[in-house]
Amino acid sequence: MRNSPLPRMSRRGRVTVGVLVGVFILFTLLGWGIDAYTDYLWFSEVDFTNVFSGVLITRLLLFLAIGAVMALVVGANLYLAYRLRPLLRPHSAEQATLERYRMILAPRLGTWVTVVSLIVGFFAGLSAQSRWADWMLFRNGGPFGVQDPEFKVDVSFYIFEYPLLRYLLGVGFTAVVLSVLGSLAVHYIFGGVRLQGVGDRMTTAARAHLTTLVAIFVLLKAVAYVLDRRALLLEQHVSPGLYGAGYTDVNALLPAKEILAYISVVVAIAIIVFSNAVMRNLVWPGVSLALLAISAVAIGGIYPLAVQNFQVKPSLSDKEAPYIKRSIDSTREAFGLESTAVTQYTAASGSPPANLAENSSAQNVRLIDPQLVSQAFTQSQQSRGFYDFGAKLDVDRYTIDGKTQDYVVGAREINDEKLTAQQRNWLNRHTVYTHGYGLVAAPANQVCGTGLPYFVSGFLGSNTGQGNCSAQTDEIKAEQPRIYYGEQSTEYVIVGQENDEKKVEFDRPQEQNSDASELYTYEGEGGVPIGSFFRRAVFAIKNTESNFLLSDAVNSKSRLMYIRNPRDRVEKVAPFLTIDGDPYPAVVGGKIVWILDGYTTAQTYPYAQKINLATETRDELTGQGSFALARDDVNYMRNSVKATVDAYDGTVTLYEFDEKDPVLKAWNKAFGGDLIVPKAEIPADLSSHFRYPADLFKVQRNLLTKFHVTDPQTFFSGNDFWEVPNAPDAPQNGVKQPPFYLNVKLPEQEETRFQLTAGVTPANRENMAALISGSYVDGLPKLEILELPDDTVVSGPVQVHQRMVNNANVASDLALLSRQGQATVLYGNLISLPLEKDILYVEPVYVRSNSQANAAPLLQKVLMSYGDGGTYVVLEDNLTKGLQALAELGRTSGTPSTGTPSTPTTPGTNPSTPPTTPPVVTGDVAQAAAAVDKAIEDLKAAQQAGDFVKQGEALKALDDAVNRFQQLQAAEASTPPPAAPSVAPSASAGS
Repeated sequence: MRNSPLPRMSRRGRVTVGVLVGVFILFTLLGWGIDAYTDYLWFSEVDFTNVFSGVLITRLLLFLAIGAVMALVVGANLYLAYRLRPLLRPHSAEQATLERYRMILAPRLGTWVTVVSLIVGFFAGLSAQSRWADWMLFRNGGPFGVQDPEFKVDVSFYIFEYPLLRYLLGVGFTAVVLSVLGSLAVHYIFGGVRLQGVGDRMTTAARAHLTTLVAIFVLLKAVAYVLDRRALLLEQHVSPGLYGAGYTDVNALLPAKEILAYISVVVAIAIIVFSNAVMRNLVWPGVSLALLAISAVAIGGIYPLAVQNFQVKPSLSDKEAPYIKRSIDSTREAFGLESTAVTQYTAASGSPPANLAENSSAQNVRLIDPQLVSQAFTQSQQSRGFYDFGAKLDVDRYTIDGKTQDYVVGAREINDEKLTAQQRNWLNRHTVYTHGYGLVAAPANQVCGTGLPYFVSGFLGSNTGQGNCSAQTDEIKAEQPRIYYGEQSTEYVIVGQENDEKKVEFDRPQEQNSDASELYTYEGEGGVPIGSFFRRAVFAIKNTESNFLLSDAVNSKSRLMYIRNPRDRVEKVAPFLTIDGDPYPAVVGGKIVWILDGYTTAQTYPYAQKINLATETRDELTGQGSFALARDDVNYMRNSVKATVDAYDGTVTLYEFDEKDPVLKAWNKAFGGDLIVPKAEIPADLSSHFRYPADLFKVQRNLLTKFHVTDPQTFFSGNDFWEVPNAPDAPQNGVKQPPFYLNVKLPEQEETRFQLTAGVTPANRENMAALISGSYVDGLPKLEILELPDDTVVSGPVQVHQRMVNNANVASDLALLSRQGQATVLYGNLISLPLEKDILYVEPVYVRSNSQANAAPLLQKVLMSYGDGGTYVVLEDNLTKGLQALAELGRTSGTPSTGTPSTPTTPGTNPSTPPTTPPVVTGDVAQAAAAVDKAIEDLKAAQQAGDFVKQGEALKALDDAVNRFQQLQAAEASTPPPAAPSVAPSASAGS
């Protein structure tokens, strides 16, 4: 019985489908075209069209090249399979079933092959165009000047060439596999391959075709084995958990993969010869493939496993030591740790020096916590409800009247979310409330009597010289204070007027009357001109907003500002950079500019440890004004670029900072050689605001917790590893303490520097192990470690915080700050500052009222200690008083004061010294003295056990007992004084 053909779609149905497909394609292309055109306009505005054209052309060429190759390979094999079909086919039920498909395919075979090839080529091209970065680095990469320790090949091969070669190999595998599957299907449909019937299951032509493809696949496998040898240097193999080839890899896997590569070549030849020239069947080719698989298991699996178990494991540390050394050295080189200076620092835990208050570094300790005072900035310097300073402020330094010190700074921007419902219409959001105004700054070590920062710049309206909480004039003067580009600029805005006299943009409150407003018209070159009808129509479609065409606010002089966030702008003009999560504003040359740190990264540095950027940079501040980095795994990182974004006109400038970075040189070459401004051309007033980048420092700090150990045997044991401590005031949350910017001079440093500092503790312990700092010396980055001796126990941040807040001298005063629950006590950054012989700890204490909604935390006290963190503790109104109080304790205390209350005496006298004549003790007084002694013993026991909760309870009990003792003394003043209790223990006991 003849098979009936498959039903065909009606002419109307075909037309309908064609129209729908055409409309879909038209709108898709229109969307792509509008996106590409508006991107071009934006890149043209910022003068980075070479980036736009370079990336676009590269992606297009890769799409066409790989797509065309894939389409041709697959299409050619499909067509060849059809041409090799047998002219005569045996009669069978199988062939009868296939005949109906042949009737459909044969008349339009060219169309079917073309369609399949185009689909395959399209998806292959889509995959290829995303590898534009690999291709650009492959074409433009230069030597690193460093060789890998195994093959002695320049590292540039792994960074610039290996990723693309691996991708192209994958493309080859995909092309062959698709060709095999497609050809097998065509051979089967047209009778070249048969599953039923008598005689051969495969024609000679089909066998030759398919076995040749299989042989090519095996040859590609040989190439893969060669690349696998290099890949061993990039994978996690070395014990314990390090990257690179270990003993087993070098002595077993490397030769095994070389042997397997040769075997693959032999098998490929055998497949072709035996299947087509000698035996003309698939028996020996099948045997060859089976032998290859067995060899891969035996040589590439069992043999290395045996070496690992019987040679390496019995003496693991000795066998792996040379390879651990390779990983240590490569990791330190890849992340810029190789020149880290290590200084042994011995903290004496003595009394505060008499000249402590005169120490310049101590005077420069930052009190203002950028995270806690943002709300105080907003409420004090807001002027209008829609102004905002963000969740976290920034720290920079300025030189005023010859004195350089830290300042906490914030850009006053418009927060669109704070506009009222009436202000949120399209006209207001996009043409009226277009920009912020001013950089507000406050010295980092100074507050007013109310606890507010002392403001020195960025005043609006009548706030200038307001009371004692601000300077009389702007001490940090911005000639152009308007901020059209900022971290809170999420909306596009339209600026510019045909009539310069017409002013519609809200600018600032009037100086004499803060309730009245000054208006402004933008005068700069920022933004894309949209005066023509065509451009307005394009942006109307892109933003789905008809007001671009209908509103009178859009005119022939209008300019459209979009992509206004500084981080987004730099990422767009430099897509090859990873941008630091904390951009900061600075006044440079009379203008407000945003400064950003750009990192070049790689994933294929041989033997270097691979880390996840998001994980390694996450700490207490992440998400609180600092952006989380992308979840990229990298094993090479350089702060190669300092970028700036002009807050007024959006100009983006990329400055070279690491002149030796080969990755940056490759990218600069890829985009014409003039993308990056040379380091020598960085303006001096700009470079004076550069600071050691926070995210890079966090990565380096985390790596140094292990890779400060350079001896492989010690590294293997892990006994000298460190860890980053948790936030001191909430260690139970498991959130890491962030590093802090300070303008100080640390021990062994010749001068004061603006540096990023952080403490680390021994692994699984809470005492201090070292202090790490990052700064710039002569324009070059410098990492330094002050390492504490193992036999010296110095309190870590968590311990210090607990000891300070539980100290009897200050615990009751801290409790009073909460006003019986009417306020919340918040602790700012705990700064650990090493001085010449010991460590000074400074922790600001903020109070936030619970009775007022959105109350700002105010700095009320400064909690300070010296030495072990618990012996010399003071709680004062400001930094100066705190330093003076600590110095006074050091002068008057022969033995460190613990703050145990006693009869009023001069600090340093011993209230427990018994009188010459034995006193008469009444029963009540004796009991009170015994209670004091017991409380002291309980405190000693809690300190020795390291139980901070019990220490707090014991301190409270001691305070109550001493008060009771003093009351009974006063009541029996007419009798001889009773015996005093024994002296209270030092707060360092048991530490």
